[in-house]
Amino acid sequence: MIYADHAATTKTSETAKRVMMETMDQFWGNPSSLHTPGQKAAEALEEARATVAACLNAQPREIFFTSGGSEADNQAIRSAAYLGKRRGKNHIISTAIEHHAVLHTLARLEKEGFEVTLLPVGSEGIVKVEDVAAAIRPETALVTVMFVNNEIGTIQPIAEIGALCRERKVVFHTDAVQAAGHLPIDVVAQKIDMLSISGHKFHGPRGTGALYVRKGLPLQPLIEGGAQERNKRAGTEDLPAIRGMAVALKEACENMEQVNARLTVLRDRLIEGLSQIPHGALNGDRERRVASNVSFCFEGIEGESMLLLLDDKGIAASSGSACTSGSLDPSHVLLAIGRPHEVAHGSLRLSLGEENTMEDVEKIITDVTDTVTYLRGISPVWKELQRGERSYVIQ
Repeated sequence: MIYADHAATTKTSETAKRVMMETMDQFWGNPSSLHTPGQKAAEALEEARATVAACLNAQPREIFFTSGGSEADNQAIRSAAYLGKRRGKNHIISTAIEHHAVLHTLARLEKEGFEVTLLPVGSEGIVKVEDVAAAIRPETALVTVMFVNNEIGTIQPIAEIGALCRERKVVFHTDAVQAAGHLPIDVVAQKIDMLSISGHKFHGPRGTGALYVRKGLPLQPLIEGGAQERNKRAGTEDLPAIRGMAVALKEACENMEQVNARLTVLRDRLIEGLSQIPHGALNGDRERRVASNVSFCFEGIEGESMLLLLDDKGIAASSGSACTSGSLDPSHVLLAIGRPHEVAHGSLRLSLGEENTMEDVEKIITDVTDTVTYLRGISPVWKELQRGERSYVIQ
């Protein structure tokens, strides 16, 4: 099986698994307990916190452990919104291509009386800094823009938006779930106030995540109970998983330059090969995208059928976000970049990882080409397009 769905999840690294097993054997105490086993566990917990902080150029006390990116997004956005409300600000700015962990949280806040502006991104899938600047108002409490889009892989101008928000005194949050371990992150230099990450996107265990909160910003608890995470996230910390996430992030950051250089070669060959399929198109900007992501739309086919046929050929891919794979609706991200419904349904996301090879890429190109040809051969829509009864959307 060729696994090309690393944006959905990654295999837990051997380093992370080893550290998790060691932790279960050596640091089994409750970090909140005062006895020796508990204090040893507490020391290990703070060591992991320092490791994560160092990867982001943050301070350890600015890191709060969560169950993943969705929880971190929820807590960050709600905290910033309620802080703004106390200051008489009820306006939030985001983009139309955010993960649903952000969009659904914003929709809930709208029901609570907040006003939300979702900025367009254009066909390249990148928000314009000048659009963010124009949208900021005196009552703006928060700007939340994802670092890397999870479906089409486009990289947003985070440092520029961070500088703008700092100048305008607006809290800036970024969902960095697809960026952490894959792109350099410096919360100080990029002037980020809040940042969310998820362990299983960089070879850490599932069910782990972290939220960076710049010193001085109040954080609203989502889960009430004990005093863990400095009274901001109740529940006994899963120390083995947290330590596994921390070492996975460190390992990913240390190997980032080498891995990205290799993945860029594979990505570019994959784009080149799939571009030869008639009436297909790359989704998102050609250059400003992460090294691992290739997202295409093909006219005249249905994406779910393509995924099942590719799986039968030994290729694991996706049509977009794994979090919405059960939905029959076309991707909101593809609609936001201007793809019509019928084309957005024929999308394919291939996200590469360290274990993928050029041989894998060549097989993917061949099998995707054959699969698209087969599906078009049995598609009534494709036949109508060829007979001229419909107009091609992708030339």
